[in-house]
Amino acid sequence: MTPRIAIIGAGFGGLCMAIRLERAGITSYTVFEQASGLGGTWRDNTYPGAGCDIPSHLYSYSFEKYTSWTRRYPGQPEILGYLAHCTDKYDVRRKIRFDTAVTAAAFDGTGWRVTFRPSTGTAEPRVEEFDVVVAAVGQLNRPHLPDIPGRSTFDGVAFHSARWNHGHDLTGRRVAVIGTGSSAAQFIPPVAERAARLTVFQRTPNWVIPKPDAEFSPRTQRAFHFVPGLQRLYREWIYRYAEGTLYPALAGGWSADLLRKRALGHLHAQVRDPALRAKLTPDYPPGCKRVVIDSRFYPALTRPNVEVVTDKITRIAPGGVETSDGRLHEVDTIVYGTGFRSTEFLAPVDFAGRDGRSLREQWREGAEAYLGIAVPGFPNLFLLYGPNTNLGHNSIVYMLECQVEHIMRCLPYLTSRGPMEVRAETMAAWRAQLARAMDGMVWGEGCQSWYKTATGRVTNNWPGPTTLYRRLTARPPGGAYKFG
Repeated sequence: MTPRIAIIGAGFGGLCMAIRLERAGITSYTVFEQASGLGGTWRDNTYPGAGCDIPSHLYSYSFEKYTSWTRRYPGQPEILGYLAHCTDKYDVRRKIRFDTAVTAAAFDGTGWRVTFRPSTGTAEPRVEEFDVVVAAVGQLNRPHLPDIPGRSTFDGVAFHSARWNHGHDLTGRRVAVIGTGSSAAQFIPPVAERAARLTVFQRTPNWVIPKPDAEFSPRTQRAFHFVPGLQRLYREWIYRYAEGTLYPALAGGWSADLLRKRALGHLHAQVRDPALRAKLTPDYPPGCKRVVIDSRFYPALTRPNVEVVTDKITRIAPGGVETSDGRLHEVDTIVYGTGFRSTEFLAPVDFAGRDGRSLREQWREGAEAYLGIAVPGFPNLFLLYGPNTNLGHNSIVYMLECQVEHIMRCLPYLTSRGPMEVRAETMAAWRAQLARAMDGMVWGEGCQSWYKTATGRVTNNWPGPTTLYRRLTARPPGGAYKFG
C-alpha cells in the first residue's frame, strides 16, 4: 500500500520532503501551504538586505547543487528563486495547495484526519484523511512583538521586519529599530542610508564577525558548471570548515578563543568611538546567542544620523519611544526586529494524538521529539526542523535532508506493520542524551536567546556535530518505534 501523506508547509523542509517522495515514485502526497506562494521564511522576509549567513553552495539541497548562484552569500530573492527552480524541476508544484491553512490534525487510531481552511471559496473548514502527516512549519515564521506598554498607542507607522511595509517610504523619516539580532543587522544599514534619523534600541549586544561576501564572476560560474567535481569540493570545504572550526567554538573547544578574538578585532577595526564600542561589546561567551555575520552593521551604527540606545524601553508613546532615563525619542516609524516565537513549535496547528492527547499540552514545559522528528503518543506524525535540530554553525538544509531520509526509511515499516510511534523509553533515553550533550555547550552561559524557553531550557538547538546527527538518523528505525 502506498501511504497517503500530508505535508504541512512549502518551505525548504516541506519541498525537500515532496521532492524526495517524487524521486522515490511516491505521488500520494499533498502539500498544504497557508500562503499564496512557496518559500516559507524566505517568502516572508523581504526586508531590505535580507539574505543568508550560510554560503549559497551549502545552503542548498545536495541533490540539486545549482551552478547559477551569483554570490557567496545569497540574498533573499536568489534563495526564493532557487526554491522555485527546484519545485518546477522536480514537478512538485502541482501537488501544493496554496492559500490553504491546516488548523488541526487528529489521529483516529489508524491515520490522521487533517482539518484545513482554504482562504478562497468557501469559508467552511474541510477535513481529509491521511496515513501520515509531515509537519514542516518551521521555527522562524511567527513574528514576535515585544510586550511593551503603550505599543498600540503609537501614532506613526509600525511593523515587524518579517512583515515589511514596502509601501512606507523611509526616506527622510525618523525611524526607531527595536532589536539588534541577525535580521536587524541586515536591514539597519540600508535603513540608515535613507532615514533622516535612526535610533537603534539594543537590549543585549551581539558578537559580530565579518561576512566575506563576494560575487561569483561569470568565469567562476562557468567553472562550477563545467568542471567535474569542483562544486562538490567547494561545498565540502565549506561544510568541513563549519564542522571543524565553528562547531568547536560552541562546544567550548579550541576555536572558542579564536572566535572571540576575531569578533573583537572586527569591532575595534570598525568602531573607533570607545563609548559606542563599549555599548556593542557583549558580556557573555560568543555563540551563547546566534553570532551575527555581517560587515555592514557596525559601519551603519557609526553614521552621524544613527544613535544606539541601551537604556531600557519603558513604554511606547504616541510620539515615540520612552526609555528608563525619562527621555522620549521622537520617531514617526518603528521597525520591530524582535525575532520570532521560535519555541512555539507547530503553532498554530492543534495536534491530537492517540486517545486524543494534546501535543500542545504534552509540550507545555518545552517541545521535545526523538531526533527532533517523532513524538511518543503521536503515531505516523513526523517533524521537519523540529525541536533541537536548529544549528548555530552550519546549514539547516543538511539537517533537513537527514530528517527526510529518516522518514523515508520509516515509510516501509508503517505500510507493512501498521501505525508506528516512537517508544516512550526511546524518548526518555534521547532526552537524557540531549541533556548530557547540552552541558558542554555555550548556550547555557547566561544570555537570553531565541534558542530557549522562558524557563531557560534550550529546545531549538542541536548540541552536537552534524556528522553525529547524520549517523543517528541513518540508523534502521525499527527498534526505536512500536507498531500497531
